[in-house]
Amino acid sequence: MKQLVILGAGTAGTIVANRLHRELNDDWRVTIVDPAPRHLYQPGLLFLPFGARDEAKMERPRQATLDGGVRWVQEAVRTVDTEGRRVELSDGRHLRYDQLVLASGSRIRPEETEGLTGSHWHRSAHDFYTLGGARALRQALAEFRGGRLVVNVVEMPIKCPVAPLEFLFLADAFFTRRGIRDRVELVYATPLDGAFTKPMASKLLGSMLEEKGIEVVPEFSTGEVDGDGRVLRSWDEREVPYDLLVSIPTHMGADFIEASDLGDELAFVPTEPHTLRAKGHPDVFVLGDATDLPSSKAGSVAHFQAEVLADNILRAIRGEDLEEGFDGHANCFIESGHGKGLLIDFNYDTEPLPGHYPLPWVGPFPLLKESRRNHWGKLAFRWAYWNLLLPARPMPVPHRMSMLGKRGAAQAAA
Repeated sequence: MKQLVILGAGTAGTIVANRLHRELNDDWRVTIVDPAPRHLYQPGLLFLPFGARDEAKMERPRQATLDGGVRWVQEAVRTVDTEGRRVELSDGRHLRYDQLVLASGSRIRPEETEGLTGSHWHRSAHDFYTLGGARALRQALAEFRGGRLVVNVVEMPIKCPVAPLEFLFLADAFFTRRGIRDRVELVYATPLDGAFTKPMASKLLGSMLEEKGIEVVPEFSTGEVDGDGRVLRSWDEREVPYDLLVSIPTHMGADFIEASDLGDELAFVPTEPHTLRAKGHPDVFVLGDATDLPSSKAGSVAHFQAEVLADNILRAIRGEDLEEGFDGHANCFIESGHGKGLLIDFNYDTEPLPGHYPLPWVGPFPLLKESRRNHWGKLAFRWAYWNLLLPARPMPVPHRMSMLGKRGAAQAAA
């Protein structure tokens, strides 16, 4: 029997496993490898620091997210031998593969920044990209009575690039509701030259930060954290003082990617940008946050990539040319506070444009515009995630970015 092995059972890996289990014939066995017993709905982490206590709804047993015929190996990966076509597990076993999918994601590495994980970690310095970090930050924010709160992106790329902005918008609303917004300074220290990577979205989001009285410190490359003095220092020796630090630490790929010499300096895998095949490895594909692609590391991207990758694995099995089907498509709901949100839709070549999504002219979601519908769309996504996205059921959105209904589309295409 031939073996399709998927390393990582996050969003991307789960979608591909469930779809290909249904589409491959009985000559193939689908195996997914992941040590974690439960699947975490990561977008929900954003809301925990601001008082949400629905952790039970954010996790499900891993087996419940996988089709019955998918074999789950609950073990960590030690190395991948691409020449021998086998995966070594942490318990010493080996898995042979005919086609391999690297869907091992990314994880925060706060220890990469000097001083960040000292005695002040999860006391005066926090993250919200992990369940434990979001819970600790929830307590810290509940006890915060005023001062300087700094959100710092240590370096790019990160998972969900808009999440730091969402945190600041929600913090503005949170402290306003508590009646202490005038006693809180909100600061965004970022290595980017503005609020976001795409010019039109950066301009809009930057103006929103300014309107809410949130200071932006651009081109700030964090070199160290002085926890005792409560100061961030950049490599060019600028300083940003804080009373409470919310860090978005360095993100890196899985340890086994580094151990197998499959990745770049951050252990992200060099990937063909349109076919999603690993560069230099014809029987290896890469998906989601594990890639080195300039697309966003976000759940929507994992979804769109999964559709292309699944088709290309089937093509590879049949000996056909791969389709260059992934165009970098991403869309992201952005919580802007006070029950409103924005939606952006873009790809490798086209920045976010105003209009409507997914249907032209009627939406129901307006693009690059605050609305309550966008806020409710973000909240409703959790149901779609568990019931449509992970099971790999059809969803009424194309994997390629559509220009229909977008104002300024003609100029962007030119």
